[in-house]
Amino acid sequence: MGRPYCRVVEITELTVRATELVQDPALAYDQKLRRLAVLATEALPYPAISEACAEALDKRVICDMFEGHAPFTARYILPDYELAMRQGLTYLEMPPPTDLDDALAFLQVMYTHVPSVTTYPVYLGDLDKVLAPFVTDDLDDDELDVKLRRFWIGIDRMLPDAFVHLDLGPHDSRVTRSIFRVERSLRQAVPNITLKVDPDITPDDLIDDAVRTVFETGKPHFVNHPMMVADHGERYAAVSCYNSLKIGGGSHTLVRLNLKEVALLHGGPVDEFLATVLPRYVELTAELAEARIRSLVERQRFFDTHWLATEGLIDIDRFSAMFGIFGLAECVNLLMAYEGRDRDGEARYGHDEHANALAVRVVERVAELVASRPMPYCEGGQGRCYLHSQSGIDLDDHVTAGTRIPVGDEPGLLEHIAACAPHHHLFASGVSDIFHVDETATRNPEAMVDIIRGGFASGMRDFTFNLDSNEFVRITGYLVRKSDLAAIADHEVVRHSSDHLAAGSENSYHLTERAVKRIGCHERDPR
Repeated sequence: MGRPYCRVVEITELTVRATELVQDPALAYDQKLRRLAVLATEALPYPAISEACAEALDKRVICDMFEGHAPFTARYILPDYELAMRQGLTYLEMPPPTDLDDALAFLQVMYTHVPSVTTYPVYLGDLDKVLAPFVTDDLDDDELDVKLRRFWIGIDRMLPDAFVHLDLGPHDSRVTRSIFRVERSLRQAVPNITLKVDPDITPDDLIDDAVRTVFETGKPHFVNHPMMVADHGERYAAVSCYNSLKIGGGSHTLVRLNLKEVALLHGGPVDEFLATVLPRYVELTAELAEARIRSLVERQRFFDTHWLATEGLIDIDRFSAMFGIFGLAECVNLLMAYEGRDRDGEARYGHDEHANALAVRVVERVAELVASRPMPYCEGGQGRCYLHSQSGIDLDDHVTAGTRIPVGDEPGLLEHIAACAPHHHLFASGVSDIFHVDETATRNPEAMVDIIRGGFASGMRDFTFNLDSNEFVRITGYLVRKSDLAAIADHEVVRHSSDHLAAGSENSYHLTERAVKRIGCHERDPR
């Protein structure tokens, strides 16, 4: 029988922290408001969990992503915007739009009422498909750009959070091309963008257009459409950062397991780690997820009460939960050392075939355990959690995000892809590998097109790259401007709430120090 988790903020601590928040000169009004709401949930009782689960949570071997003690909304929500456009919104008293201006206004209003863990929507729709019925032949490209540019400025100003995300592709479209033109002209951090890539559908010149947009704005990131469809069906989207879920559904919660800490607690041979230690902590993480799901669904009754559910724009049967892992690099390196196979640190993840093979064994074992653990209200994932390579948070210290190779220790590009690609098929809800390339890439965008296609042909699910000289920095999966990080360092107020998380991540991970790849020619012909 579980018990309420004991870490509840007492009234004195609550008062002190609330006072510090409202008096913080570096936070804007809306940032204070949202942080005060998060603080309030910490005064509520925690869902009942076992003593062992509570201990692992206290020691941060497992993590609840600080979603709050009594989550009252699902973490990630992907409304069916195409359905909303067809049927209108009863709750918001909005009839179906009839032209592009109506459609853009309709979406702007709807977005402000879509919840998530950040309080801002993490999914704005597959906009090329959502807007396609309203982009008529009598509207030329210049007019389309003007309308979308105005809409884009509104998104950034009204939803100042870089976890706000939209999808495009895999087909070419006028909307997609216009969005890339608008992105290059405005150079905003918000919204984030994913381009779905299908080798049989997506033309090279569209990927080239996207690559040139990355050179300017750090967006979009790219996903392997056939692999995603195999896991989720056609109606899926990548949202927030690297989180792939069903449209009309989403994820109740995200919990994660620190593989580095599990390895430190073990200190023994690999076989024993895989047979006994890892299963124990996977189960404790799953217990945490189940407690939080039941709290959301059964106690807060989110799906019985929220208008998105009552109007059929989300369906609990299209939801699952996300089981994240991080610290794989440190876990593998520790296990190699325990067995005396690390060659004084030379044989490490990303640089040694035996370490890389061990990494695959660890991830496959976690995937097997997660797939065998039933989870309530997760029909979107066939009654199981989705496995997720979790891309880190600002409070992580001396542990590598997800299944990444540590920042600054990344090998050459082809070796990097070869080390990471074997994991990707296991992470239905996303995997977070980032490649840092230098200025030479801008002189040869076709090489980046080949590399992206080659990465997908090698089994990668997601492909993301940064340009070393760009003003934009991709933190975990979201983007910030270097100038905003500098402003935070100078204790200035910044508009985007995600910038504060980015500053913490940069302090912990030194993400601007990723190893840079030089792109001087076509690396390899994948076709």
